[in-house]
Amino acid sequence: MSTENEGTAVPADHPAAPSSPSTPPTPPTPPTPPAPPTASPASASAPEPTPAAAPAPSDAPTAAQPPAPDAAHAHTPAHAHAPEPAAPTPAPAAAGAGWPPPPPTVPAWGAPHPPAAPEAPRRRTGGLVAAVLVAALVAGGIGGGIGYWAAQRGDDGVSSTTVSSGEAPASFKREPGTVAAVAAKALPSVVTIQAKSGGSQGEGEGGTGTGFVYDQEGHIVTNNHVVASAADGGTLSVTFPDGKSYDAEVVGRAEGYDVAVLKLTNAPKGLKPLPLGDSDKVAVGDSTIAIGAPFGLSNTVTTGIISAKNRPVASGDGSGGSNSYMSALQTDASINPGNSGGPLLDASGAVIGINSAIQSTGSGFGQSQAGSIGLGFAIPVNQAKNVAQQLIRTGKPVYPVIGATVNMQEQGEGATIASQGSGGTPSVTPDGPAAKAGLKAGDVITGFGGHQIDSGPSLISEIWTHKPGDQVKITYERDGKTSTATVTLGERTGDS
Repeated sequence: MSTENEGTAVPADHPAAPSSPSTPPTPPTPPTPPAPPTASPASASAPEPTPAAAPAPSDAPTAAQPPAPDAAHAHTPAHAHAPEPAAPTPAPAAAGAGWPPPPPTVPAWGAPHPPAAPEAPRRRTGGLVAAVLVAALVAGGIGGGIGYWAAQRGDDGVSSTTVSSGEAPASFKREPGTVAAVAAKALPSVVTIQAKSGGSQGEGEGGTGTGFVYDQEGHIVTNNHVVASAADGGTLSVTFPDGKSYDAEVVGRAEGYDVAVLKLTNAPKGLKPLPLGDSDKVAVGDSTIAIGAPFGLSNTVTTGIISAKNRPVASGDGSGGSNSYMSALQTDASINPGNSGGPLLDASGAVIGINSAIQSTGSGFGQSQAGSIGLGFAIPVNQAKNVAQQLIRTGKPVYPVIGATVNMQEQGEGATIASQGSGGTPSVTPDGPAAKAGLKAGDVITGFGGHQIDSGPSLISEIWTHKPGDQVKITYERDGKTSTATVTLGERTGDS
């Protein structure tokens, strides 16, 4: 877990704040001189600070405040120095004090409370800025003094002025639609997944991810990259928020979609599947709630909004396997490693996506230990539902295809059909969907189903939002001329 913004050192030349109010020494009482005939009671007890003694705007601690640190210098302590107090003079105390002024004196904890001496009224002077800063700096000390005063006065028979809340937080009624209400209802159906590979010597490597209850039969939906390490001879355990754990096995995996379905080996009764929403009807700005186990912290709830839709994303787990592609929902809800496979909910508590990837500074797409910067991506639930149903029925994924090999490196000008396919095969499958639509090698596909295409990955992401047999309008360029065609999508079974 990143600690870049934690534990910033405090310079040694800054005085530490006292843990409790200190007891000031009691000054000797000087003899009271006879008041001059022209002196008022206020001037006799507290001389009025002159305007010249008030802190000028230039005395405000602007230079003492360090500039806001950037991420690269988060550990750099701020070397700020408070202005030195002026030398003592016969002027009034307010004029000779340093900045900021000292906190009000209060008795130490456990010391007898001295009786308040009568004092002549004082005129309030000083700027508004000074008052605000003092309040911020000494709020803790003021609070301690008031608390002590109330306790001592209570012992003398004076009734307390403490006001109690009508209800404790645990008894609050969370109205439907609030984050607390949605989370309370959804959490029992969100699980933490522990995957361990089948090592020849003891337990192999593994990781932590998230999943959610798909049906009452014990199926759990998650990401493929969460369980990939345990798919061949490894072990999987699923833990519910109540602490109960169950063994699980892989029903099917779709590497390209980054979706997997597990089955609890001894599913308990009374499982409550999360309701599935309609990701096609999601709008930018809609509220989102993400639940998962970031960095192993199970049952973590974060909130945000839908930042964008139809975001083409190619993600991988860094293990050298094939990438997955999605036309993703983008959200600023905090998503970190360990959130993978967890549900992205709307304000009603319905699943609208499966959290799958993040964009991190300097690391590209995919799960990385860098952490969230507010760019998270989820597989739309409409696509995930189709894949999950296919995996439960047959154990294998089915992908829609156009029957053409496109360049996966170029970006910005569309998806270019390559000159040839892998192993020297034709780039356009003879009698395949693209060939029947009239597409040829060298054509640049710029639109698919009404969505703009700027690269090979974005084309695949859009194709995989459909089903085999769907008819989709394609826009392409050939020799500088723009044309359109309708392609009927074919199918491919399995990841190999």
